[in-house]
Amino acid sequence: MTRALNLQWHSLAFSAFIFHEIVDNPQEDETPQSRLKQIGMMSVLYIMHQGHQQLTLSNIVELTGLTRTGVTETIDPLVRRGLLTEKFVKNSMGRGKARQFDIAPQILEKLRSFQPDSNSEPSER
Repeated sequence: MTRALNLQWHSLAFSAFIFHEIVDNPQEDETPQSRLKQIGMMSVLYIMHQGHQQLTLSNIVELTGLTRTGVTETIDPLVRRGLLTEKFVKNSMGRGKARQFDIAPQILEKLRSFQPDSNSEPSER
């Protein structure tokens, strides 16, 4: 399978997996609107991940135009769900701390298991 098709397949699998994880596993006191925001945020974060951008609050705020509070309100449930990991790194000025996120490695590993083998021949119908 060509690289472009592999990327398309991976993006589709990621979106479907994230949708399933968020919609089918609602958290206490969570609204449908909150779940929809989480799905959208994961899409943004995946695009940033694919573009090798650091997933920091500042970068997410800059890209989305949301406030820091708005980003935090959407990111925190994703961390609690285990879809994102969080660590503290030095900020861009090297003096303070900044929150940095990564898509949880187990999520990316699960997606690899769904990806068709690039060496296999397509089946005939």
